[in-house]
Amino acid sequence: MTEPIVSVIMPAYHCEATIAKAIESVLKQQVALELIIINDCSGEGLDQVMESYADNPVIFYVKNEKNMGAAQSRNRGVAMARGTYVAFLDADDWWEENKLVKQIRLIEETQTVLCCTARELMTPDGKLTGRVIPVKETITYRQLLHHNSINCSSVLIRREVIQQYPMEHEDSHEDYILWLRILRKYQRACGLNEPLLKYRLSSSGKSGNKLKSAGMTYRAYRYSGFGRIRSSWYFCCYAVHGVWKYLRAR
Repeated sequence: MTEPIVSVIMPAYHCEATIAKAIESVLKQQVALELIIINDCSGEGLDQVMESYADNPVIFYVKNEKNMGAAQSRNRGVAMARGTYVAFLDADDWWEENKLVKQIRLIEETQTVLCCTARELMTPDGKLTGRVIPVKETITYRQLLHHNSINCSSVLIRREVIQQYPMEHEDSHEDYILWLRILRKYQRACGLNEPLLKYRLSSSGKSGNKLKSAGMTYRAYRYSGFGRIRSSWYFCCYAVHGVWKYLRAR
């Protein structure tokens, strides 16, 4: 089998109705890859879906012995990864066909360690809304402190970098904490302002409950080492950006 250029990490939990679409969008990428799916104690329904992919040599299907959550499941996948790059995709989202090729080209051109894309929002039942959340061409650490414009399912990152920074604190927005840690060291990421990620809205996810999500955002700043006053300031900036982001989504 060809050595993968990209290792795609997909945590899976009670996603029997959506994961096939996510898997097919990965398999349509025009780059050598491996897809590592981590079943986080999801039950027999997911096993039945995965039976149809049992003979695919690029798909590695592993099961957690106990429920670990998305963050630790992603960490397990990263530890298994062999590609030059690692990409994340949640099992209820999906990609456009040329996403990874475009991101690899951009990350090499800009000599950055992390690339994200814009995203188009989907309804919970998978209908595209036409509403797009854009990203800037360059995302700096200072900008990221005020607003998390990096969506996890859109990320492509160099493997040697992500293996140094495991996801932590699942009682918060663990991906936001991770991007802050990485950009604190590397200073900037690149953004591809095309909606190559189709992102499913959900009332049951972490971001679905806005009040709960707000508390998690504040904790993200605290876990990142900021005091109460500075965390409160960044949180206020985050809240303003969040409202503006959805108002301007076209």
